[in-house]
Amino acid sequence: MDELDEGFYSRQLYVLGHDAMRRMKEANVLVAGMRGLGVEIAKNVILAGVRSVTVQDEGVTEWCDLASQFYLRESHLGQNRSVCCCPQLSQLNSYVRVHSHCGPLEENFLFGFQVVVLTNSTLLEQQRVGTFCHSHNIKFIVADTKGLCGQLFCDFGEDFTVTDCNGEPPITAMIDKITKENPGIVTCVEEHNLRGVSSVTFSGVFGMVELNSNGPVAIQVLNGFSFSICDTSGFHEYERGGVVTEVKDSATFAFKPLDVAIKEALVNGDMFVMKDNAKMQEHQTLHLAFQALHEFVKDTRRLPAAGSKVDADKLVTLATRLKVASGLDEMDENMVRKLAMVARGDLAPVNAFIGGLAAQEVIKACSGKFTPLHQWMYFHALECLPEAAKVEEQLLAMRASRGCRYDGQIAVFGSDFQEKLGKQRYFLVGAGAIGCELLKNFALIGLGAGEGGHITVTDMDSIEKSNLNRQFLFKPQDIGRQKANVAAEAARQMNPDMNITAHQNRLGTESESVYGHSFFRNLDGVAAALDNYEARVYLDGCCVAYKKPMLEGGTLGTKGSTVVVVPHVTESYGPTSSGGEHAIPLCTLKNFPHRIEHTLQWARDQFEGLFKHSAENVNQYSSDSGFLSHTMERGPAEELEVLESISSSLGEQRPRSWPDCVSWARRRWETLYNNDIRQLLHCFPPDSVTSSGLPFWMDMKRCPHPLTFDPNNTTHMDYVVAAANLYGQIYGIEGTRDCAAIRAALEEVHVPEFTPKSSVKIHVTDEEMKGEEAKDVARLNELREKLASGPVRGHAPRMQPLEFEKDDDSNFHMDYIVAASNLRAENYDIPTTDKHKSKLIAGRIMPAIATTTAAIAGLMCLELYKLVQGHRRIESYRSSFLNLAIQTYSLFIPSKPRLFTLAGKEYSLWDDFLVQGKRGDGEEMTLGELLKHIKETYNLEITGLFYGPALLYSAGPCHSNRLQQKVSDVVCSVTKMKSPEHQDVLQLTPSFAEEDEHHEDVPFIRYLWK
Repeated sequence: MDELDEGFYSRQLYVLGHDAMRRMKEANVLVAGMRGLGVEIAKNVILAGVRSVTVQDEGVTEWCDLASQFYLRESHLGQNRSVCCCPQLSQLNSYVRVHSHCGPLEENFLFGFQVVVLTNSTLLEQQRVGTFCHSHNIKFIVADTKGLCGQLFCDFGEDFTVTDCNGEPPITAMIDKITKENPGIVTCVEEHNLRGVSSVTFSGVFGMVELNSNGPVAIQVLNGFSFSICDTSGFHEYERGGVVTEVKDSATFAFKPLDVAIKEALVNGDMFVMKDNAKMQEHQTLHLAFQALHEFVKDTRRLPAAGSKVDADKLVTLATRLKVASGLDEMDENMVRKLAMVARGDLAPVNAFIGGLAAQEVIKACSGKFTPLHQWMYFHALECLPEAAKVEEQLLAMRASRGCRYDGQIAVFGSDFQEKLGKQRYFLVGAGAIGCELLKNFALIGLGAGEGGHITVTDMDSIEKSNLNRQFLFKPQDIGRQKANVAAEAARQMNPDMNITAHQNRLGTESESVYGHSFFRNLDGVAAALDNYEARVYLDGCCVAYKKPMLEGGTLGTKGSTVVVVPHVTESYGPTSSGGEHAIPLCTLKNFPHRIEHTLQWARDQFEGLFKHSAENVNQYSSDSGFLSHTMERGPAEELEVLESISSSLGEQRPRSWPDCVSWARRRWETLYNNDIRQLLHCFPPDSVTSSGLPFWMDMKRCPHPLTFDPNNTTHMDYVVAAANLYGQIYGIEGTRDCAAIRAALEEVHVPEFTPKSSVKIHVTDEEMKGEEAKDVARLNELREKLASGPVRGHAPRMQPLEFEKDDDSNFHMDYIVAASNLRAENYDIPTTDKHKSKLIAGRIMPAIATTTAAIAGLMCLELYKLVQGHRRIESYRSSFLNLAIQTYSLFIPSKPRLFTLAGKEYSLWDDFLVQGKRGDGEEMTLGELLKHIKETYNLEITGLFYGPALLYSAGPCHSNRLQQKVSDVVCSVTKMKSPEHQDVLQLTPSFAEEDEHHEDVPFIRYLWK
């Protein structure tokens, strides 16, 4: 309990930070009510890592609970809910103590908690517990869901301090110069983005060193590149370097107790409004409706009957009475009526969304990080109900309990819809964090759990320790197993009727033989739970080609987004969405780094080159007789680099013992951090100027300085230890962490004196260029001859290439990255960073937390309801963006597909020309017959035809001989593929004579050739 398990909490630590996590570890949390919403909150809070969670419920398991309580089974019917789910909750996080409590919420019991969460509670109990908590400074949260509607309320006391309101990394900027005056003016190399920042700290400043130890310094932003600070006239003269870092401001919030907040929410409008461009005026109505619902339950001791018009009218009357008493002018009676008709329902997606938000508020209460909800929030997804033409019929339909696990859902949508859900055939791509949450929701709602229904899930990854903190279907004993298999098993445990198949395939062109025309043709839809942009775009292209809807969701820390793609109704996800990272210019990495991100990427490249690619090249050289000839295709410069690497790896640099590895690491240190820097300065001295007379080393070109090896310097030794061990690993030599033994080996190492090469010339004559090229050619020929006939050819022992693994602290991978990066940062006066942040950047880790994941998966499944309902109005659908750290929840109607006109007819991206390539005689049509078919069927004349980038046909005599060939034969001939057997459908891109010359969009030809 004293130390944080960074392996388990890895991705969450990048969201919360160590300080917030340590504060959370001291908190004891009570979650009352163990139906679907309560268990969702408890699950997320336990994964987050508080000290203890107590789950309380006086009720017993009923059939309707199974629609959303994922830890209850049919065997639990009649048993206490908190007792039944406690064992499985306890398995989520071994660092959190989990208890169950079956008794009432008495005051003496409540004293033991820092945070109390009420779900499925009466207004009387909320007021009693809320008053007690407010008076004893216990953070208090109310969470409630009724069918398709949800409610949140927070009371964190009258003086709640937040240390970091947005959770964003502090803004940093590289300093160009600082004036010595009152006030001092700081100018940055790039735009500093410090508007709204009140104070900063300085580090790495040379000359004006007083700023480095001056603590937070107040600033006044002057423009995008400069700001003023304190009086610097008495400081030393500024020389170079330095980074300025934002100091986060704290904030204090005052909350009102529940009984006061209920009234003032109506009078003063003191509630959070979720941004939804179709629902901006509905939050006050929901506030009235939920209060009226409490009155209804108090009078009748039950919720309104599902679909009952009588009960709906009564709730409208109660809500109207509250509206009048509050002096309000407007209330949406239709919304109140709909709430009454679905209030008896209990839906997993709504619980997932509200439960994710509520758990995030618990984290805020425990950690003092992020902006808390102040104080009310309401949500509804009533647009999930049938669209206008069918709504009355649906709302008045009998939706009585059937005594089955879906009763909570049938109470909202009816039994016919439940059967339709069961028949769905869906493809889930990804079984990671969002994938686990989606499978949980699929199991609870019964997607694919009926006759003819089916779920296919694919994920090629295996389970790692760092997954367990947010991929809650996995347990420690599952580490090493395939994600898709374990997730499918867990889903079947939640719902034994699930029809689910697990695959381990990467989605892409290589798996088109599995996920081709016949596969997609039988699907009802696709859900994307992917962690990379390219795979999303590829899957989106498949959905467009096969006219299948797609649900897509992604998270980044507290931020998340969802996209719903509906054939012929919405735009697709599309390649126009932003994605991917901007590559760092090679010259920056090689000679001019100015941020720690640059040195970390350089260190990662060093790792790949030294410990992976070199070993792979040796292995290929030894085993592949055609390797040398293939290498010639890379170009002279790259070929020379590869052959030099092979030659040295098998010759003078091949270690025979552990001391040889230490010697190599020490010499490598000297090369990278001393000799290479001295060579650069030999070519471009510190006082160099450009052709225009400006200093060469200025702006983002930081002038470096060489380092001198010191065995007493921890970072220096860290590099040698890690590099020597990794070098030994690729040669099969056992290493050690024994610094004494390594120091002894270092005493025997001979480090050659630095000899500068000739200076780099800006202007090189043709003769000099030819001379250098001739030297390279001669060296290449020498190496080719040596390696082609050398005695090691075909007999070299295999080396062991290393695949970079960021999460294993015992393998020296991150030790090397951190040391290599920080040493290079020291060369360039860039502030260094610790292992935790280095792992984030070099490992390209996506910060993640269970709360965001749960909320996003809930929103995705609400859109799934609409897809299965068959909604055709774009106004019924919602895409979303949320940021749980700063109370940003934006839901918006997706964009319509863009239309384009061709030969007088309108098309969108959803339109294409599906051509059956088999003629009546069973033979495949020729290219000429395809062109004729398009002309006769669509009145369009093809003037060009492409398969990907390959030109299959261009009008004119050049390709006339291809018109008599089968289409698939033309594809094979042009692309040099043996046969497109793995593809049922060939996607061809035509150009038409009827196109406007500026036209970019045309429908594809989908050629079904088998």
